[in-house]
Amino acid sequence: MSKWFIEKRLPVILFFQLVIVAGSFFSAFQLRFDFNIPPEAYQRFYHLLPAVIVIKLVVLWKFDAFRGWWRYVSMPDLVKIFQANVLASLVLLLYAFITYRATNIPRTVVLLDWLICFTFSGGIRFLVRAFRENYFRPQTRDHVSGKRILIVGAGSAGQSIAREVRSNPRLNMSLVGFVDDDPLKKGQNFQGIRVLGRQENLAEICHARSVDQVIIAIPSATGAQLRSIVKSCEECLTTFKTLPGVEAMIDGTASVNNIRDVELEDLLGRDPVRLETARIASYLKGQRVLVTGAAGSIGSELCRQIIKFSPAKLILFENSETPLFHIDNELRQLETEVAIFPIVGDVRNRSRVNAIFDEFMPDVVFHAAAYKHVPLMEVNPAEAVNNNVRGTKRVADAAHAFGVKHFVMVSTDKAVNPTNVMGATKRAAEMYVQSLSQRSKTHFVTVRFGNVLGSNGSVIPTFKEQIAKGGPVTVTHRDVTRYFMTIPEAGQLVLQAGSMGVGGEIFLLNMGAPVKILSLAEELIRLSGLKPYEDIEIVFSGLRPGEKLYEELLLAGEGVVGTSHEKICVARAEVQESVVPLEQLEHLFVAAKAIELKKVVLLLQQIVPEFKPTVQDYRKFDPINGSSIGKVVPLVRQSDKG
Repeated sequence: MSKWFIEKRLPVILFFQLVIVAGSFFSAFQLRFDFNIPPEAYQRFYHLLPAVIVIKLVVLWKFDAFRGWWRYVSMPDLVKIFQANVLASLVLLLYAFITYRATNIPRTVVLLDWLICFTFSGGIRFLVRAFRENYFRPQTRDHVSGKRILIVGAGSAGQSIAREVRSNPRLNMSLVGFVDDDPLKKGQNFQGIRVLGRQENLAEICHARSVDQVIIAIPSATGAQLRSIVKSCEECLTTFKTLPGVEAMIDGTASVNNIRDVELEDLLGRDPVRLETARIASYLKGQRVLVTGAAGSIGSELCRQIIKFSPAKLILFENSETPLFHIDNELRQLETEVAIFPIVGDVRNRSRVNAIFDEFMPDVVFHAAAYKHVPLMEVNPAEAVNNNVRGTKRVADAAHAFGVKHFVMVSTDKAVNPTNVMGATKRAAEMYVQSLSQRSKTHFVTVRFGNVLGSNGSVIPTFKEQIAKGGPVTVTHRDVTRYFMTIPEAGQLVLQAGSMGVGGEIFLLNMGAPVKILSLAEELIRLSGLKPYEDIEIVFSGLRPGEKLYEELLLAGEGVVGTSHEKICVARAEVQESVVPLEQLEHLFVAAKAIELKKVVLLLQQIVPEFKPTVQDYRKFDPINGSSIGKVVPLVRQSDKG
């Protein structure tokens, strides 16, 4: 039957519309003459009926009233039918005036005909939709089938979800009701579904109504709101899903297809970033932009953000071939006219760096290439120096020599009072960039922030992997805390900070409140549908050498100055000329090349006086267990005499 209707849909709709047009005109005559039409009026009716049918069907056809599916009829469709009927009635009046001098048709008939035709044309469509969406089927526990759904949030997003669930039986969902904190919505009905109470009553409602799943339809919900809702769902053992933020939805319209699992990032509740797009566009649009480390967590996100501002060229400089292939492929699938150039190369190779700058003449450089893993760099200090310090010097020197307008270095909170090699090398790189800015026309700035959620090798993916294997989840210390932000947020704020710098500044990103790693582990276990310490064990391995209980964003003596952006401030350190003597750096690079590890660390301490290393013998250090292993690590030469 449904297949036949689809094939014969247009003739069926045309037939119904013809019946409505003729029936409306006849009903208008009946009402005008109190259901006692005189013979002469019948004669007028029969004379005008063919013209009425032709005029109305043609006008409705021109307004596309015969297209579209009635099961999805909406307010715009109703407006279109209203306009078509008004125009058709006006044309009918004109026709009657020209043909009969307007004496053969009472004006009240035209008015009544318009009202009846509009009512039935719109009404029958909405009646079809109402039946399709089961509005006339009792939604009680004895009549519903499928998964029982409770929607948190009766706003536009929640109503969109409810509308889709009702119109699509294949979803196999039954709507139980809404939960909303708006007092004006309490007890109201939306999409035929009642608001049953407030969020504080969520657990009670889930128990009483035998809810199978809660859908959190509040795209603007804060982390605190989500944590409260998730806690209530966990109390009553009800599964839960959520909608992403409005900015993450393609067209801004909520749909069942948008529903996903609640992620840890949602619960941390980072506020949306307000970008000064005009200011960012002023230094990126139409410019040649180079990103080092373009396939890393931060580098790849920078590329995704930069391409939105329509640079003339985007040069992806990366040492790892396969990740570079993936980000290049991802960017090329976007609808963009930006010229993209994937370049395989090493920032430590001066000839390669200079050749790239000479060929592309970049206007803006984002330097994100770096070694970042603290334990690995503790056992590989020479490589940390080569990549993080010498690599930065190579790129910064090229930016200065080739007249780059803006140079933005991505740094870390671990550069503040470092207790590990990675942090010390990043601080040394910061200092060199600051000192170079004093004698260069290039605007050199540094952006310093903490951990990013979900970045390659970070704690969150590690915890997820451990949970998937059944545990245990390993936390270094019960009280360890870290600053976190999402990868997109970090990328956006780096672009914003880059637009503010005039040279020499270290910008600090507002990381919010520090988060306990133990709390992250416990919440991830719960989000996986398991119980901490029961289903998944949590063990404490102890802080590894180089790690702190907490991270810092400021050095002593750095003054903090606010900026025009609420999430960015600037630390103005006292930068003296030649903060990092070139001779000292060359000694460091020579020691790193010779893999004289003790000398590397001693020279780092001279360059970065606040560096307090926790590892004494870098030849006999196990980066995994943080202890001496009684033999030389394979990557270290035994001839080291530093």
